Amino acid sequence: MSPRLHVDFIRRLGNVTLQMRFTLNTEILVLFGPSGAGKTQTLQAIAGLSTPDSGVITLDDTTFFQRIPGKPLINLPARKRRIGYVFQQYALFPHMSALENVMFPLAGRRDARERAMELLERMHLAHLAQRMPHELSGGQQQRVAIARALATEPRVLLFDESFSALDRPIRERLHEEIRALQAERRLIVIYVTHNLDDAFAVGHRLAVVRDGRLEQIGRIDEVFMRPANQWVLNILGIPNAISACVVETGPSGAFLDWNGITLEAPPINAPPGTQVVAYIRPEDIRLIYPDRPLSRTIGNNHLEGIVVEHRLGRHMHHLKVALPDSRQIEAVYPASSYTTMNLTPGESVRLALRKESIVIITGHQEAVRSDASRLDGHPERNPASAPSLPL
Repeated sequence: MSPRLHVDFIRRLGNVTLQMRFTLNTEILVLFGPSGAGKTQTLQAIAGLSTPDSGVITLDDTTFFQRIPGKPLINLPARKRRIGYVFQQYALFPHMSALENVMFPLAGRRDARERAMELLERMHLAHLAQRMPHELSGGQQQRVAIARALATEPRVLLFDESFSALDRPIRERLHEEIRALQAERRLIVIYVTHNLDDAFAVGHRLAVVRDGRLEQIGRIDEVFMRPANQWVLNILGIPNAISACVVETGPSGAFLDWNGITLEAPPINAPPGTQVVAYIRPEDIRLIYPDRPLSRTIGNNHLEGIVVEHRLGRHMHHLKVALPDSRQIEAVYPASSYTTMNLTPGESVRLALRKESIVIITGHQEAVRSDASRLDGHPERNPASAPSLPL
């Protein structure tokens, strides 16, 4: 049976109230948000390194923490939770070799040395077993830290900004290791980062945290395709955010006024005159060849502008276009497309926006936040009875 971690707690931290409620199975959840949002505090509460004010944290039938009126207080010590924790600064013992660091949580076991060597070999470090931490590179130290976290055979593995100081190639290799370990051992993994590239590289799911609460949680692609509100849109750095007014709506679609530009969009349940927040998916913007007839797939949303930036990538090209009123819009397309077009800065270009490329997010905001806020200021209520946020 797959392990199941249920987290539902409140902890007051100065002016911020940390309220976390979610349920995880065998997958990798990325906690993403600005500094001070409560990501590390969430890991520490799960690991038993800090104590919430109220709530419940369970792993299958084992209760790690419980503070609910009318029920006995439970606060299992960290050493009994069997949770692997990989810290940002590695936290290796400087006076111990790599092997001794991995053996440390196995103290008292007859097979401690053999088990530690197996883990070092799994992390491709067996040949460095006798090296001291200062004799290892940053990536090697982090592999030792992961091996040590795995020593007690945990079902939950926590990473707290663990790779932020490492170079990109090293981070990419470690991300591959994490995904392989998670699948191999069927682990629940929670990975804290402020780097979206890391989130995409390692995570299955994404939880966006703001001021101690979950703004949105779900599959990474779903969160990016359908951000819950404008704050999530902004923190994820999604381009082409617009504010528009509903002009007309019907079962087949809506028409929006974007500061004088009329856009055809998917249907929306809002009357004319409603202000909405939306964004235009860069990958769905088409460039119109000046010397070819328009195809039926081009649609009706046509814009004219001037190329201000053409940036090349390994697989995709990024194009920024200034519209006549100086607003800019960004398009992303495969490197093999539009090779015959002159897209150097200063050139005129026509764009076509598919109706489906306009994602209206007004009406979705506060959906997660309002659910989590039911417990705010009411520690006497039973957090465990409130609905969780399944992934």
